[in-house]
Amino acid sequence: MNNLRSVLFALIVLLMATAAQAQQTNVKAEIPFDFVVGDRAYPAGEYVLKSMTTNDIVIRIDNTQEAVAGNTLSSTCRGITPSATTELVFHGIGDHFFLHQIWTEGNLTGREFSKSREEVQLAQNHEKTELVIVAANITR
Repeated sequence: MNNLRSVLFALIVLLMATAAQAQQTNVKAEIPFDFVVGDRAYPAGEYVLKSMTTNDIVIRIDNTQEAVAGNTLSSTCRGITPSATTELVFHGIGDHFFLHQIWTEGNLTGREFSKSREEVQLAQNHEKTELVIVAANITR
């Protein structure tokens, strides 16, 4: 009986660890335009966006071609159905782009970023906001 409990406990721990790993953000994308996250600007290029904490709150943004990196806070956002693709969602206002969300294929939850001061100011000036989607890949 004790052996069965030990085996069941080990299986539960393994399943929980697998589920926690699957929820971690770890994506790579080629972003063809300069963009802003929070109050930090990033040049166009190839980026890896990766969770720095187990709860996904802190996301590290690394340019793979240049020594450009930063950390930013994110919050959970939810969809009605699991995401069909892995993608980055930007708000485009004029010629400015702001990272808004990260979605990974197969997940009901994504990561969302707060609006920057610049984005809020442009929106207050009644600039039209459009959604711009950039395809991404899950990395391990």
